[in-house]
Amino acid sequence: MIHTRTALGGMQVAPHHLAAQAGRDVLRDGGNAVEAMVAAAAAIAVVYPHMNALGGDGFWLIHEPGKSPVAIDACGFAAGLADRAFYDGLDAIPSRGPKAALTVAGTVGGWAKALEVAAPWGQALPLSRLLADAIRHAQDGVAVTASQAQLTRQKFDGLKDAPGFADTYLVNGLPPPVGHVLRQPALGRTLATLAERGLDDFYRGELAQRMGAELARVGSPLRTADLAAYRAQIVKPLAVRLNDCTIYNLPPPTQGLSALMILGLFERLGVTEGEGFAHLHGLVEATKRAFRVRDRVVTDPRRLPADPKSFLTPEALDALASQIDPQKALPWPDTAAPGDTIWMGAIDNKGRLVSFIQSVYWEFGSGVVLQDTGMTWQNRGTSFSLDPSALNTLEPGRKPFHTLNPSLALFDDGRVMPYGTMGGEGQPQTQAAVFTRYARFGQSLQQAVTAPRWLLGRTWGDVSTSLKLENRFAPALVASLKAAGHHVELLDEAFSDTMGHAGALVRHPNGVIEGAADPRSDGAVAGV
Repeated sequence: MIHTRTALGGMQVAPHHLAAQAGRDVLRDGGNAVEAMVAAAAAIAVVYPHMNALGGDGFWLIHEPGKSPVAIDACGFAAGLADRAFYDGLDAIPSRGPKAALTVAGTVGGWAKALEVAAPWGQALPLSRLLADAIRHAQDGVAVTASQAQLTRQKFDGLKDAPGFADTYLVNGLPPPVGHVLRQPALGRTLATLAERGLDDFYRGELAQRMGAELARVGSPLRTADLAAYRAQIVKPLAVRLNDCTIYNLPPPTQGLSALMILGLFERLGVTEGEGFAHLHGLVEATKRAFRVRDRVVTDPRRLPADPKSFLTPEALDALASQIDPQKALPWPDTAAPGDTIWMGAIDNKGRLVSFIQSVYWEFGSGVVLQDTGMTWQNRGTSFSLDPSALNTLEPGRKPFHTLNPSLALFDDGRVMPYGTMGGEGQPQTQAAVFTRYARFGQSLQQAVTAPRWLLGRTWGDVSTSLKLENRFAPALVASLKAAGHHVELLDEAFSDTMGHAGALVRHPNGVIEGAADPRSDGAVAGV
C-alpha cells in the first residue's frame, strides 16, 4: 500500500529529506510558506549540490487564498561580455568550465523578491533563522547521496578539471563514495554572510565584489557589474482553463507554455481511463505538439515571435488537438533539451502556498566552484546558440531558454495543488502524468507520483529522442505503443532517475494537506 502523507499545520516536500525538514521546521516555528521555501531552498543547495546551487536560477509561483497567483522570474541574463566574439572560433558554447559560466545567478534574488511578496503577511522570521539549517549542513557536513555519487562518476571527465570542482566535490581526485561526509566551509561562510548582511549582498555587496573578481580570474565573462545590474522580477503567470480547474505556470523564458498546452490538449482527447494506451499515447502525442510550439516561441521574453497566451485559447487548443491521431504516433526525430533541477512545494497553516524550482541546468552546472565563496555556478547560458539566426541566439543581457517550470492547479471545489519535478524535457511530461493520474483518474497523490513513468526525449545528459519507459509497464501496453509507431526504449530500472524527481501537495477546503515525494529521489514530505 502506498500512503499519501497528511497534516493540518503545514507541509513541505523536497527531493532531499533534510531540505524538507528545514522548511517544515520554519513552518513549525510560525513561518509562512515563502519563508519555509527560502529555508528549504538554501538547505537543498547545500545537501543536493549536483542538482542545484546558489549559483543557479529559480522560479516561483506564490498563492494566497482569495488572490491571483504571483509568479517570480529569478532567471539571470547573459554577461555584458558574453557575445559571439567572446566565443570566436567555437561552434558552440562550452558546456563545462569558465566559458560555460556566462549568466548571472538569479536564485538568491528570487528568494529576496519572494520575501517581499510575503512581507504583508505578518511578522517575519529573521533571515538568520531561515538560513540556519543550510549554514549548519555546510559547516558540519552532509552524507553524499547515491544520486550525487553516481552522477559525479558519470560526468567525471567533463567536471574534474573545472576550476574549484575537484577541491570541493572530489575525494583525492576521485568521485566521492556514498556516505562520504561532504563539508563546504566556504559556502557556509557565504550563507552566514547573507544571513548577517542581507540577500542583496550577493549582488551589490562585498560578496558580489569577491564573486565578480574570482569569475573574471578563472575566465568567465561575468563581472561584478553584471551581478549589480540583476534583480528578480514579478511576472504574470500563464494559465490554461480545464474542465474543473485552472493551471498556472511560468511564462517565457521557461517552457511553462508546453506544460500547460499538454494538459489543455489532453483534456480534448476524451480519455476516460488511466494507465492504458489511450492515456500514455494521448499525453505523448500532446507533448509532441506542445514541444513544437515551444521550440518556435520560447525565448527571451523581450523578443518573443508570438504571444504565448494565443496558444492557450480554447480555439487554438481545439485546432491542435484535432491533429492528434488516437491510434498512430507522430514521427519524432526532434531535438531535445537537457537539464537538472529540483522542485519543492510548501503550504502553511493559512493555506498560502509556493511551487518552486531551482537549478544549475546540467548536473553541477558549469562545474566551476568559486573557492573564495564556495559558489557552484550554473551553465544555463549554454542553451544559447552562436548562430545569429537562431531563436535563442546569444546576446549580452538576454535571458536563456529555461526548462524550469513549477505548476499550480486551483480547483473549482477549493482544492489547491502545487506540483512539479526536475528533469529537463521530462518536466512538463511528468507534471502531466502526476496531474492526470490524481485529478482525472482517481489515483492517490502518492500513487500518482510513484507510478511508472515515461519520457519522450532526453534528460540527464542523454542524447536519444526515444520514448523511454520504466520497466514496470505491462508488456501488452509496451507492445501496443510500439505497434502505434512509438520508438520505445524500455529502461532497466523500475524507478529510474531518468524520470526526474517529482513531488506534489494538495490542500483541501477543510484544511487537510496531502503530500507526496518521489521514491526515485532522496526526498521526503514533512508535515506540521
